[in-house]
This record gives sequence, structure tokens and C-alpha cells, in this order.
Amino acid sequence: MMKVAAALALVASASAFVPATNMVASTRLNAEVVWGEYDDKMWDNDAKKEVYAKWDPTAPRTGLNFNPFETFGGNSPDASGIYPGENRYKDPKRGDVSYAIMLIEKAEIEERIENPKAGEEPGCPGCKN
Repeated sequence: MMKVAAALALVASASAFVPATNMVASTRLNAEVVWGEYDDKMWDNDAKKEVYAKWDPTAPRTGLNFNPFETFGGNSPDASGIYPGENRYKDPKRGDVSYAIMLIEKAEIEERIENPKAGEEPGCPGCKN
């Protein structure tokens, strides 16, 4: 009698592992991914300046419309505007850096901060922050 009860309990609990019949698998592909112009290319300061020149802060942020100099959580974006820790982040191919180059870039950063683009403000559609 004990063996029959154990067998019935085993059969009854097995139904917990059978998939539900009304489950629908998602077949939608993420077709909205827009990779940046410099994806898988050299992502140096010159490339960032080109992307910045094309950036429109009043348009929604995409892989082709983002501020490459904007930081988020202390991180810089990749060539598609994706930050470390986000899905689809790719470690960019970076150019050489020296102290002299960093001083030139620092002067350019100060110039950009003093003269922001029209519409560039925290919370604008083209910004992450």
C-alpha cells in the first residue's frame, strides 16, 4: 500500500515540470539596435569630435545621435553611445594617449563646457543624464 501511495505522489508532482499549454515564445527580434558610425573602428578623440559635431541635443538619443563626451556613472560611452554594464556594450578600439595629447584634449573639453550646443542641457532628449 505504501508503494502505491508513493507512486501516486510521484506522478502527481511530475505535472509541476510540464510546461503550460498557453505559453507563447517571443519571436520578436530587436530590430531597433542602431550601431554607431565608428562601431568596430578606431574610437579616438578625432572620431568623438566628428560624432559630437553631428549630435543634435534636441533629437532623441540613438546610436547615431549621442554626445560621445557625456559620462554616465563616471563612464564614457562606446562608439554607439552604450555605457559599460548596459546590454550590447562593446569595448571600443582606443587610440594612443600621452600626457601632451591629454593636455590638448583638456583644453578642448574646457572649450566645449564654456560653449555648449544649443539645446544641450541636462534632461534634453539627446542626453543620457
